[in-house]
Amino acid sequence: MLGAVAQLDQIIPRKKKKVARRSRFGRGKNTPIARWFWEIDRVLLLLVTMLIGIGLIAVAAASPAAGVRYSGGAVTVAARHYFWMQLAWTLIATPVMVGVSMLPQAVARRMALVGAAIFFALLALVPLVGSAANGATRWIALGPIKIQPSEFLKPMFAVGIAWLFSLRTKNPGLPFTWISVGIVGAIAGLLMMQPDFGQTVIFVSVWIVLLMLSGASLKMLGMLGSGGLGAIVMAYFFYSVARERIDKFLFKQGDTYQMDRAHATLTNGGLIGTGPGAGTQKFTLPEPHTDYIFSVIGEEFGLIACFAIACLYLAIVARVCVRLLREEDDFLLLASAGLVSQFGLQALINMMVNVGLAPSKGMTLPFISYGGSSMIALSIGFGLLLAFTRENPHLKEASYTVRWNGR
Repeated sequence: MLGAVAQLDQIIPRKKKKVARRSRFGRGKNTPIARWFWEIDRVLLLLVTMLIGIGLIAVAAASPAAGVRYSGGAVTVAARHYFWMQLAWTLIATPVMVGVSMLPQAVARRMALVGAAIFFALLALVPLVGSAANGATRWIALGPIKIQPSEFLKPMFAVGIAWLFSLRTKNPGLPFTWISVGIVGAIAGLLMMQPDFGQTVIFVSVWIVLLMLSGASLKMLGMLGSGGLGAIVMAYFFYSVARERIDKFLFKQGDTYQMDRAHATLTNGGLIGTGPGAGTQKFTLPEPHTDYIFSVIGEEFGLIACFAIACLYLAIVARVCVRLLREEDDFLLLASAGLVSQFGLQALINMMVNVGLAPSKGMTLPFISYGGSSMIALSIGFGLLLAFTRENPHLKEASYTVRWNGR
């Protein structure tokens, strides 16, 4: 009998230790990791984790085609080079995203504002010291590493404009709208010099979304609409890059090789695809691991997989929008809306290019396309989004209690 009691005494402490280990993330814990775990939008975190996993699979499928194309047409040992590089970038970018999402919201805002100033300065240096590739000068070379300032500026820009518009309630007399016009105009001018028409569309679109959410008048929006149409017409007649791509897309003039190859690759696998590694059309596709990775997914995993990925992006955007319905802080509302608009619009443009509904833009598919600058920048942007959509469960419960008692 005494031996049985002794055995129970040994078992019970062990169970207590197991319970203690499991409760490290309990609501009552006050550690930084526990607070982060209960405040973060875990559904949003799960969705982006799924995207990152899909991206690794997609780059693995596209890597042989990219390796063959950039090795002079020969099958080499470097056929998986882009996959291993993407895996390395993912291992760097994921902790960056988690680290940024753990920042206090005020610190995250200050970091984004400082980052916006730094990367705007780097963007201004691109025409002077930039590195050229594929007919465009968009990168700054730092030894073996190339940085694309516009990729990093995108999330910082969204937060900066959101902060600027959120000040309107405190200082309604200041011309915040015209200040933002000057900022977005300077960025658009620098991007058109690279040239990078696709990124220009992203920056301007995010600015318009934030302007609308901040309460711009119908007169202002009408002026912007007229100005936008005028800018497109002017770009067609005086900006050769825009004219070439519009003519290629609308009138099938000039070289349509990329569009034709993308369509052939996307539809080659039918609904269920040819199977992993069995695609053949991807070897004729330009930039199969970056701009046209969506077409590679269509060939090897089928149009059903493409539809599922599109739904995944839509779910992320919808999740943030629903969460923002109860947000009362102007800055957090605008910053989160700007970040998710930029994220969703970039995905939409890339998919539209791949299916032939938009002219080629040279834009990556978020978290799926290969790219170091793109991966790190997207992780920073999504980390900011996770930080700005965090909710303190204790404050929320207290708020509900006050509302219930004060009904």
